[in-house]
Amino acid sequence: MGFAEMLIMALAVSADAFAVGLTQGVGMRPFRWRRALLVAGFFGFFQALMPLIGWLLGSSVAEDIKDYDHWVAFGLLSLIGGRMIWQALTSADADEPQETRVSLRSLLVLSVATSIDALAVGISLAVISVNILQAVLTIGTITLVLTLLAVFLGHRVGRRLGTPAEIIGGAVLIGIGVRILLQHLGILG
Repeated sequence: MGFAEMLIMALAVSADAFAVGLTQGVGMRPFRWRRALLVAGFFGFFQALMPLIGWLLGSSVAEDIKDYDHWVAFGLLSLIGGRMIWQALTSADADEPQETRVSLRSLLVLSVATSIDALAVGISLAVISVNILQAVLTIGTITLVLTLLAVFLGHRVGRRLGTPAEIIGGAVLIGIGVRILLQHLGILG
């Protein structure tokens, strides 16, 4: 996996964090940089940690599944992407932005919940050739930056960007899974 593909994957898995960041920004009255950095830091950290955990889990079984690892990567990425799209299309949005103050405990739960996809991505990274340190740093950094931007945008323009970001992120993950499969089957070079 090249850096451009890794960057695209990082953008895709950060879509959930972006969407939650938007909602945090919508409820932030007035805008507070310290709070925005805290939210972005939590999401960036867990989006970086979970693929590492997934990679460690996946590496322990990579040799056992090498004959069908491309199907595992394709299946996991397609399931994650499909779930992201489904959630984006079926979630109910409130029309009225409300003041929200999320506790550190709630922020921790949100950070872990939105990074479960990254755990599964980490498992799929274990079965393909990837520099895991580069992947983890890329995913964490991209998530931190995008979440910070999302909190700011959420404060400015509201929740309108959340659903399209999740749909695009899900579609990108499915696309990466299809590409991995097609490469291993010899259809793509």
